[in-house]
Amino acid sequence: MPDVLRAPLVVEFPFTRSLGPVQSAFLTGLRERTVLGVRTGDGTVLVPPVEYDPVTAEEIRDLVEVHATGTVTTWAWNPHPRRQQPLATPFAWVLVRLDGADTALLHVLDAPGPEAVHTGMRVRVRWAAERSGAITDIACFEPYGSEPDAAPRAHSGTFPESAAGPVTGIVAPARLDYTYTPGRAQSDHLAALTEHRIVGERCPSCRKVYVPPRGACPTCGVATGEQVEVGPRGTVTTFCVVNIKAKNLDIEVPYVYAHIALDGAGLALHGRIGGILYDRVRMGLRVEPVWREGARHPDHYRPTGEPDADYDTYRELL
Repeated sequence: MPDVLRAPLVVEFPFTRSLGPVQSAFLTGLRERTVLGVRTGDGTVLVPPVEYDPVTAEEIRDLVEVHATGTVTTWAWNPHPRRQQPLATPFAWVLVRLDGADTALLHVLDAPGPEAVHTGMRVRVRWAAERSGAITDIACFEPYGSEPDAAPRAHSGTFPESAAGPVTGIVAPARLDYTYTPGRAQSDHLAALTEHRIVGERCPSCRKVYVPPRGACPTCGVATGEQVEVGPRGTVTTFCVVNIKAKNLDIEVPYVYAHIALDGAGLALHGRIGGILYDRVRMGLRVEPVWREGARHPDHYRPTGEPDADYDTYRELL
């Protein structure tokens, strides 16, 4: 039996969203070194602002400028900053209630050590040298004296004046770094794939063959151990046509992604269908894997030329 595998994995994508009038005003304000909140019907000032009253659910648009100084309400020390966190040196995560606001804003505090941080300490915004209309326009907070800063300007409840215009959308990168350990069953499955073999495991109770194997039957709750080689040919049980090109994916649209029941398997796995026009793919189509040189997984599945499978042979695998 091969050793259990381990591999570093990264899930990363840019999250793009449009902004409503309240969030647009807030981020536009940050770009102009102005912090805006929103006033609810009972007079509570929320920072950061929201578009609907969290108590009454009523829409709120009454923008209020608050001070760039405030008070730490609670904090936690971060001795080991991670990649792309606001500061490269140790810092404190803080909730800061800005002067003029009734709620606290989460950000970071630049302090020499945890002994320099305490609940109730006075802080002020340190603005980023270059601002684009994002929460990172506040580079961090820093310790400050006891008095508020200059009084905020009167505000009309509309966007801050800006020659650059309002911020209407943002792109927020999301990234997750982790080490994946597939376990004994999937390690065996991956080892077989290097030999262009597809191996599953049979449940000793219901006799269903799981591909990829999971180490235990999710239906019966018992361990699986009997290895079964399946396929490599199979049947398309259902499919979809993809018309949106994914970033960094070198596949022309439209193309077809399908559920494929490999011969001998008790459930379908998914794979791309190639070697056939997208509008000719159909349920029951018989397919086989195509491997690229040095690849661990099949690149895609292509038609075998066999007659289509009868619906009754795969209806339980849809």
